[in-house]
Formats: sequence, structure tokens, C-alpha cells
Amino acid sequence: MADPSSYRPAPGQIPDSPGVYKFRDEHRRVIYVGKAKSLRQRLANYFQPLVNLHPRTATMVTTAASVEWTVVSTEVEALQLEYSWIKEYDPRFNVKYRDDKSYPYLAVTLNEEFPRVQVMRGHKKKGVRYFGPYAHAWAIRETVDLMLRVFPVRTCSAGVFRNAASAGRPCLLGYIGKCAAPCVGRVTPEEHRELAGEFCDFMAGRTGTYLRRLEKRMTEAAEEMEYERAARLRDDIEALRKAMEKSAVVLADATDADLIALAQDELEAAVQIFHVRGGRVRGQRGWVTDKVEAVDTAGLVEHALQQLYGEESGDTVPKEVLVPELPDDAEAVTAWLTARRGSGVSLRVPRRGDKKDLLETVARNAQQALVLHKTKRAGDLTTRSRALEEIAEALELDTAPLRIECFDISHLQGEDVVASMVVFEDGLPRRSEYRRFQIKGFEGQDDVRSMHEVISRRFKRYLAEKERTGEWEAEEPGEAPEETGRSRRFAYPPQLVVVDGGQPQVAAARRALDELGIDDVAVCGLAKRLEEVWLPGDDDPVVLPRSSEGLYLLQRVRDTAHDFAIRYQRSKRTKRLRSSPLDAVPGLGDTRKQALIKHFGSVKRLKQATIDQICEVPGIGRKTAETVAAALAAAAPAAPAVNTATGEILEDDEGATL
Repeated sequence: MADPSSYRPAPGQIPDSPGVYKFRDEHRRVIYVGKAKSLRQRLANYFQPLVNLHPRTATMVTTAASVEWTVVSTEVEALQLEYSWIKEYDPRFNVKYRDDKSYPYLAVTLNEEFPRVQVMRGHKKKGVRYFGPYAHAWAIRETVDLMLRVFPVRTCSAGVFRNAASAGRPCLLGYIGKCAAPCVGRVTPEEHRELAGEFCDFMAGRTGTYLRRLEKRMTEAAEEMEYERAARLRDDIEALRKAMEKSAVVLADATDADLIALAQDELEAAVQIFHVRGGRVRGQRGWVTDKVEAVDTAGLVEHALQQLYGEESGDTVPKEVLVPELPDDAEAVTAWLTARRGSGVSLRVPRRGDKKDLLETVARNAQQALVLHKTKRAGDLTTRSRALEEIAEALELDTAPLRIECFDISHLQGEDVVASMVVFEDGLPRRSEYRRFQIKGFEGQDDVRSMHEVISRRFKRYLAEKERTGEWEAEEPGEAPEETGRSRRFAYPPQLVVVDGGQPQVAAARRALDELGIDDVAVCGLAKRLEEVWLPGDDDPVVLPRSSEGLYLLQRVRDTAHDFAIRYQRSKRTKRLRSSPLDAVPGLGDTRKQALIKHFGSVKRLKQATIDQICEVPGIGRKTAETVAAALAAAAPAAPAVNTATGEILEDDEGATL
């Protein structure tokens, strides 16, 4: 635990101007990012006596080992830089809202010649119009099914569209009138795009004008005694009204707004957002976060706004944002939102009327979400804590192993030998820290030597990063530590290394650490046969009860490493089996390889071709043709290809393709 006074800057060094500051730990990792109107006043608050600080703030400043800052011109710039750094460094003591799932959107692909209506999740794409998010994908499909009667826009995939176009017959939706069938030319691209535009206008809330237009056309058809057309228009109107009923009117003035509400306790906070477009609730989403920093409601609102709109622009930022409490720098946040949208944004707290009532509804949803989250997580937190405590007790560790790394070796009869490293922090997998290794030190099958090599390579990298960050003096004069603060590979040591295996693998891992002078990392092995835990130098294993949560966590860590290693080994084996003599030709890319195989039909026929014949392939010059011919002439004959289903040896013409 660091003493904050050891790295406290002198008061005269800190500027009295707006800026953003970073606290770093002993490994130079950024652990907290903040902004301030006055850096001098804000940073002074962190260096009070620890008894005067909030417990979370005290934990942060004692974990930190240094502080630095960047001066900016305005508070808006400080807000933008703070968001960028939080996104880049992922500081552990900053509040970060994490979606509990990937929400589905109704998307219209206006970037295609024939726009398609579909359900989309994940990253938003340029040229696609999005509506939502929705709580469930089935809700989108029900709405679209009703609207296709009036707006028969394409919904099929690219493959189905191409098949229908080549066959000259539309799919079922085309036959029943729920698709305009642009695949067979029933409508022109311009007419289909106009249909897609009307669909988007209706979804954007401009419903009244379109319904009145349909009602007028229905009346005209009835007056002209075209009763069939009038009946179709009547059914269209009914379908659209049913679609509109699925998102009830909540604000009578056709408002476009996002309503954000919070529910919180001492440890956690839940956020709920209702997306209202055209006076109707078009989507809902929610987040839950640990309150790892001392933050009030205004601060939580500011963090939510940053993470909700940090990647958005244009109309996806609404004209109005309603919140339970304004952020401390409300003017700066409003200016930032206005810049994201490109036009004015109103950020306010509703005091009366329908908007206040709706915000109370959102708050009730947030409270329910927090209660549900706590119900689900209570057992999980307790179980993980108990598991870590049981491991620490069984292995006689000083503290619970908050970071566990597990290593496994995988191969197929001594070929394609690889290793995996998986990381669990606080009992949960940290997938961004997973790593893969190729065994380079020797050929053949030797799990013990492989484990020694992998552990050595991993911790050599750790020592190199430790030296590079300046945690100890650089060996060469003039070397400066890297001051990026970004998470680097192998930069942080575990408290426990788990290897998949018994005594020999554990001994190899311990020997590798001893050779590097690392004595503060515990090692154990988990043998699959009896699920015994082996420690270095012990003749007898540690046997944990079968019902032990600690054993269950070790099994999960070991199985995760095993699966990760097998996937990597299989991918390498597949890549090797798919190799071709053409891979050895320098400067020959995949496109020209495919062109050669397509032209000659197989590698065997390509070997028999003359240089002049090779030059006939588009994109292949004479020099390249000579290189290809020389490489194929020098290549060793390939092993015969085998049909794995029948055991039949295939002819070269069948099996030697790329």
C-alpha cells in the first residue's frame, strides 16, 4: 500500500486551470481518470488525511503510485478527453456502465441498391438507418410483419435474393404480397428505395400524415366503387394501427427524447434509459455498475451520458435528454451533446406533467433492475469469494489469489505443439488477457519441456515489461521507461500459476520461475485423473473435497485453458493441412494463387505447364511465372490426399488443389 504523500506534487506545480488527471499504480497502469475545472483544487482533495476520504477514494490513492495531468482550454475539451482516456485505459476505479446484453435494433440497409429490413445487433454501420433498441428481437419481427403489408420492403438475405434473381421466381413473401419482389424486377430500384424511405418515415414517428393519406385514398376508392382496392387500403390502415399500438403513446407532443433514471445503493447503481421517438417508447436498455469510486447522482448521470452518447452522432442523439439530476458541469455536457448531434440539445430535469410522470416510470424500472441484479449476483459473489478463500487456505497462500493464470499444452501426436494461457481475475475470466504460444525450443512431444518453455517466455516478458515501465532502474544509461499507461501483454504478475498436469509439469513451472528469480508467485497443478492438486516439492497431492468451491474454480480455470489450447492447435493443424506449394512463392498473394488454380484446375497440372502457359493467366507476368515454375519444380512431392470418410486415396487432380 503506497503512501499518497510519497507522490504528492508540490502545490505550485499543479496549474489552476481546467484539465484531466490520471492516477497510475506501481506498474504504471492507469487506475483512475478524472477531470476538473481547477486541477489544483481537485487534486488537493485527494491528498487529505486518509480518515477524511471516502473509503473508495482512500483505496484508490493508496493503490496509486503517481499522478499526472493534462491542461486543456475549456471544460468541454476536458469532458471529451476524459471520455477518450476512460475508453482507452479502462481504469479499474472509474465507474463503467456495462450493458447486460446486446440489444437488437430494427435496421434498414440504405447503403444497398435494394435496401433490406432486418434485425441487427452490435456495432452500428455507416449507411444503415437504425430504430430502437428493442428489448426482444421477436418484438421487432412482429412489428415488421404487420408493416410489410403496407411497405413490402425486401427482408431476405443476399444469398436468397441472388438465388431468386437467377431462378426468375420470387420467394414466398413475394407471392403473398409482403415483398415488392425487386429480385425479379417487379419494381425498379428507385421504386423500392422510395418504399424503404416511407418505411423509415413511418418508423421515425411521422405516422399521422401517412395514415390520413391512406384514409383519403380508401375513401376515393369507395366513391369510385373500387371496393376491392378500398378493402385492401382498409386492411393496410388496420395493420399500421396495430403496429403503432405495440409502442403506446406516452408523450402527446410527438417528443423525441431519451429519459435516464438511476437506482443506487452504497455499492452499486442501475441505469435505465427509455428512448422516446415521435411521442412513443421505441426502445429501452439498462446497465448496472459497481460504484468503485466515490460518486453522487450527478456524477453517475454524467458518466451515463458519456458512455451512452460517446460513440453517437447526428439524429441518434435526441433533441431532449431528461435526467433525474443535472451533472455538475451541465453547461459543458450540454455543449458536448450539441456538438455530437450537430444541433441544439436540451438537457434538463422535468418538474411537472407527462415527462415527469414518465421519468418516474423509468426510475421504477431502474429500481426493479437493481433488485433483480442483486438477487442474481448475491450467490455468485459469495461463491467466488469462498472459492478464492478455499484455494488460499488449501495452498497456504498469504492472500486470496485475485489473479490466476493457467497454462496448458496441446498437440496431435507430437505435431503442431502449442500452449495456452488463460487469466481469471476475482474468479471471473478476463478474455482480453488470454494468450497463445507456439513451442519453438524443440521438436516433438515433451509436455514437461513445453511447460518450462512457456512459463519462461511468459515471465521473461513480464520482467521485460517491469523494466521498461521503470519499476527498477534501466540497465543501459539513457533508457527511458515507456509512459503510455496502456495495458501491455504480460505486464502484470499473477498471484497463482495453475498448470494442467501433475508433479512433472508443476516442477517444470517452478524451475522456470526459480531460474528467473521470481519467488512471489505460487504454483500448483491440477491432474485430470483424480482432480488432485499438486504443489512443488510435495510427494503427496492436496485433495480438496468434491463439493469444494475452490476445486470447482480450479477445474473451471483448467478446462478453459484446455479448450483454448485445443482450438488453437486445431486451427494450426487445419492451416498446415491446407498448405500448398504455391505458399512458398515469394510475392504471390491469395488472389493470384486462386487465379492459377482456377486456370489450370490443380497444382499437378500447373507443375506440368510451361512458363508461356503460366503467363497466360491474368495478373501473372513472366518473372512471376518463372518464380512459380522454379518453386514447383523444387517442391517435394506431396503426400497423397485421403478421403477421410471412405479411406480412399484421391488422385492428384482431386486432392492437390489449393
